[in-house]
Order: sequence, then structure tokens, then C-alpha cells
Amino acid sequence: MPSFPLIPFGVAVFLATHGLRKKSLSPSGALTAMVVGFLIMAAPLKAFGIALIVFYLTGSRATKVGKEKKAALEEGHMEAGYRDGWQVLSNSFTALVASTLWSILFAPDSVHSWFYTAFVKPPLDLGHLTLNPSERIYSPVNWCAVDRSVSQDWSRKLVFVALGHFACCLGDTLASELGVLSQSPPILLTTFKRVPPGTNGALSVLGTSASALGGAVMGLTLALSLLMENPACASPSAGPLGIVQLTAQLIAYGAFGGLVGSLIDSLLGATLQRTRFSLDSKRILQDHSEVPQDAKLKVISGWNILTNNQVNVVSSVATALLACREFRASRAPSFRNWTDNRLKPICKIPPRVEGTT
Repeated sequence: MPSFPLIPFGVAVFLATHGLRKKSLSPSGALTAMVVGFLIMAAPLKAFGIALIVFYLTGSRATKVGKEKKAALEEGHMEAGYRDGWQVLSNSFTALVASTLWSILFAPDSVHSWFYTAFVKPPLDLGHLTLNPSERIYSPVNWCAVDRSVSQDWSRKLVFVALGHFACCLGDTLASELGVLSQSPPILLTTFKRVPPGTNGALSVLGTSASALGGAVMGLTLALSLLMENPACASPSAGPLGIVQLTAQLIAYGAFGGLVGSLIDSLLGATLQRTRFSLDSKRILQDHSEVPQDAKLKVISGWNILTNNQVNVVSSVATALLACREFRASRAPSFRNWTDNRLKPICKIPPRVEGTT
């Protein structure tokens, strides 16, 4: 059995306890955050854990901005969010899966790989590609975690799945927490009509800009993490241009993930998530809001099919897969391949045959 990762465990306990003490996490939220945080931060590629910490701290800080105005606009709004276990899991599920798979595939000495080989044992079958956990052991000095040549691009794909997830979640968090403070009423995505602030599926210039900014922050976080912990990503062979190109690419796709993820979340919120408005208190009701039987309510938009947590899961998974597919489909080389010092497009373009158009 590998040595127990004490530092990730200690950080996870500290953040969970801090969130519980500050009332940004409920008891179930703190317990879930501790377990999920430990598993993500225990991954040998520390960029996963650092991205999680930045997401958590930034999102928690954003919930405290304009707390008095939010309380006046939304029924049941709490100062620091007070997220429960399901909310924590819905905002970390895709990144947890990506970091766990990455650890199993590329770090045989990790806790994840030990549990997998101890209880599951068969090699992972990823469609046309079967990977054994020991096929390509992660070496920060020898290869970059976003190198396309590593195990048919699976390391890179899983990193960008995590990027898409965190970009979507932080982008949506900032759009919700800051967009509601916009001076002008937002518009509903499906009808383009003015609706009260806090309506699910509503868009504002401030909120949309915040979503792109949140995604860019996560892209920058991953870029800096990789460059600092993964020397191969910043090797002399890459040169300053390669490093700048890698950073710019991660920031751009992070912003893309934040913006698109927020739009997917808004579309689901406007159609499959019901938004209720209290005519008595003139405030938007939350999913958990307790309403008296004689209360006068108005349904502004959506059907009562998905909860807010379910919308978050669907939108983050969709954005993560979209980000992965975007990189897979891109024919433009992004940065130098460190291992063989040549560039490889992911999709090979067949040679042109003479006489064809």
C-alpha cells in the first residue's frame, strides 16, 4: 500500500473545518468537501488540487459580495452560501472522476491506483484503447501532463475535462453571485424578456462577463500550476513562445468553458428548472424555500423537472466533455511536443489526391 498523503488530507480537513466554521458549508457539505477534496488533492498531478482550492476560495468569497442586496432579492438567501453535501458533490463530480482516472492511469503508487487494483484489478478499457495503470508512469521531468503523445492523448484529455468542469462551475458561480447585483434587470435566455434578478436562466452583461472571467481564472490557475510543478511543461526546449502559447491557450479555453458552461446552465435553468416569485415578499424563491399554503406565487419560467444541483451536474459534465472534444478536434498545434521535439496535430488530415477538389 502506498504511503498515506498526509498533506492533502490535512488541507482537506482544514478547508472543510473552515467552511463549517464560517457557515459556508453545512455538516454534510463539510464532510463531503473533506472526502472529495482529499481525493482530488491526493492526485500526483497537483494542478487538480490547486484548481479545486482556487475554485472553492473564489466561489466562497463571491457569495459574500453584496449579501444585503441578495437577501432582499432572493428568499432564503444565506450570507455565505451554506452548501450541503449534494451541492458540494454537484460542483466537483466531473473533476473528481477526471483526477481519479488520471491517477489510476499514470500514477501506480497513488492511493487511487492502489484501491483500483486492490478491488477492481482489470485494466481500464477506454473504448478502442486499453490502458494499464503502469503503462506510462507520470514523471514531471520527462513529460508534460498536457502532452498529446502520452497514451494517445488521455492525460491531456483528462486535464482538460477538469479545466472544463472548474471553468463552468466557477463561471456559473460568479455569474449567479455577481450578476444578480447588476443595475439593470436581466433578460430570460428563452424569451429575451426582462425578469427579476435571481431568475434561473436570466442573463445580464455583468453576469455573462463574470462567467468568462471565472473560466479564465481557472485556465490561468491550471497553466501556472503546470508550469511550476511540471518542469517538462516549461522545459528549455519549449522556449518562451511555447510557454506563452500554453498559458494563453489554457486561459482562452478556460474563458470559453466559463462562458459556454454558464449559457448551458442558463438554458437548463430557463426550461427545466422552475423559478417561482413571491408576490407577497417580492422575492425569488429558492428550491428549498418554505412557502405558506396561502402564499401568492407566480411561476416566471421553467418546468419543475431539475433541481439546481442537477442543473449544475448536467452543465458541468456537458462543458467538460465539450472542452475535451474541442481539443480533440482541433487541428491547430498548441505547443511543442516535449518528448520528441515535434508537433503532432490530433486529427491527421489525409493527403490530397491529384485530380480531386
